[in-house]
Amino acid sequence: MKLSLPVIGLALAASCASAFAGTTLDRVQHQGELVGVLMENYPPFSFLNAQNQLDGFDVDIAKAVAERLGVKLRLETPSWDVIAAGHWSGRYDVCVCSMTPSQARAQVFDFPVKYYESPAVIVVIAKDSRIASAKDLDGKKVGVISASTYESYLRKDLVIEGAEDKPLSYPFEQVEIAPYDNETVAFQDLALGSGVRLDAMVTNLVTARERIAQDPRFKIVGQPLYGEPNVVAIEKGDPQWNAKITEIIGQLRQDGTLARISNKWIGSDITR
Repeated sequence: MKLSLPVIGLALAASCASAFAGTTLDRVQHQGELVGVLMENYPPFSFLNAQNQLDGFDVDIAKAVAERLGVKLRLETPSWDVIAAGHWSGRYDVCVCSMTPSQARAQVFDFPVKYYESPAVIVVIAKDSRIASAKDLDGKKVGVISASTYESYLRKDLVIEGAEDKPLSYPFEQVEIAPYDNETVAFQDLALGSGVRLDAMVTNLVTARERIAQDPRFKIVGQPLYGEPNVVAIEKGDPQWNAKITEIIGQLRQDGTLARISNKWIGSDITR
């Protein structure tokens, strides 16, 4: 039977509506699939291994969540800008992707539970003696992941959700911010030499250590800039899904699964 264009349009709209109907938990259980979202180049949290498969700390935790739900896991890796913008409209179910809560993100996300914490640090070329602390970032070009809390920190307007009573210190006047889609390219630019494309980077302590272990051209300088809680993020306004994710992460923490995954990838337990 041939449908007229208006009828086809209505049918498509109804189909899309039904695809996203109900709560996230209902949809995940009905489809038998959890769609997780994370970055492709953020080792040791998420990266492509030698078999060209996604691997890492965040990947293993997402797998454990899917296993507790009794469903299969499908991982998507859009750009961080897309992930952090929210308004997923049912495309993704959960972000176990090293997201730090902020007031801006709280407008579009719920943060059911923190699953690890790690400091933000400055990374420079190992032979660079110009930058020894955060105050030396003044006037320098600093690489960060686009739309990250590191970018907000360098803009001096970062407010971490749940820690509003702990104002951050900004010992620099102004920094030239260089946003990147992924840290692999940023580290490649920094490796060209101080001041060529970048003077420094701001990133996660664990990520920095991982890079330095593989490439001794880099070093960490100064004290950590701030403590960065990392949370599971979901689309805003689904209390049933919020409660389920909180319950599952709690179980994984209590039975030692989070600690085992952390020790596997980090060498210590950062999930306490």
